[in-house]
Amino acid sequence: MKVKVGVNGYGTIGKRVAWAVKEQDDMEIVGVTKTRPSYEASTALREGHPLYAARAEDVDGFEGAGIKVAGTLDDLLKKVDVIVDCTPGGTGERNKDLYAKAGVKAIFQGGEAHELAGISFNALANYHEAWGASAVRVVSCNTTGLVRTLFPLQQAFGIERAFASLVRRGADPADKKGAALNAIEPSLKLPTHHGPDVRTVMHGLDIQTMAVVTPTTLMHLHCISVELKGGPSEKEVLDVWASTPRVRLISGKDGIKNTGQVMELAKDLGRPRGDLMDIAIWKDGIKMVGNTLYY
Repeated sequence: MKVKVGVNGYGTIGKRVAWAVKEQDDMEIVGVTKTRPSYEASTALREGHPLYAARAEDVDGFEGAGIKVAGTLDDLLKKVDVIVDCTPGGTGERNKDLYAKAGVKAIFQGGEAHELAGISFNALANYHEAWGASAVRVVSCNTTGLVRTLFPLQQAFGIERAFASLVRRGADPADKKGAALNAIEPSLKLPTHHGPDVRTVMHGLDIQTMAVVTPTTLMHLHCISVELKGGPSEKEVLDVWASTPRVRLISGKDGIKNTGQVMELAKDLGRPRGDLMDIAIWKDGIKMVGNTLYY
């Protein structure tokens, strides 16, 4: 029996969630929602996903555009076991009671606060904590990246403390909002939220973070230093990452020297939308100085 999944919000995150669910042999997409008849609504139908209006008042807009919807979010909730909330940050808080009333388990995206679900989740680090929960929050892309590289180091060697500088993209590729086209914008609230967010998954980790937003839409880049409890060699560190799921070691010596080339690699690998879906680490960009690892 397949798990019946609904996706509330078929945008940057939602369409990727829907694709991933469709790829599983033990799940099925029952439907996705949109608030208006955008090109993404048409894309959902072309992908074979039943389309639902996010609200009752949205139905007329779809019908006026000649797009037939299968119902509203309320109707979708009657048909699913799990709803994945991919709505803009802050909207999930308004939806939580709706999901609970419908008796549907919910997964929220990382733009929501940890307190919304009370459990933040990364499959590599704390799968067991989310087991059986009625609601969980998947941490953001930046937090996911930090956890995927730090957790195996913690397991293999132990971590005294960690520091990360995040060079963030200004907006999603399709967005016109975000950082100014010719500016670098520092996050002036220090430390940034990313460190505390990592600790919702890796409890007790001593980590601090800073961030700047840059005029690129491609991807984020992290510069990290970690004081390890052991004194491993660089080869031992690389061996740990090489055996970690969803981590890909790349090399500047192979011609991959920037984020654009990382995305080109993803396209060459045939990844949908050019999404790498792994955390890329430059293996020729790591250095051990005493017990401190830089990467």
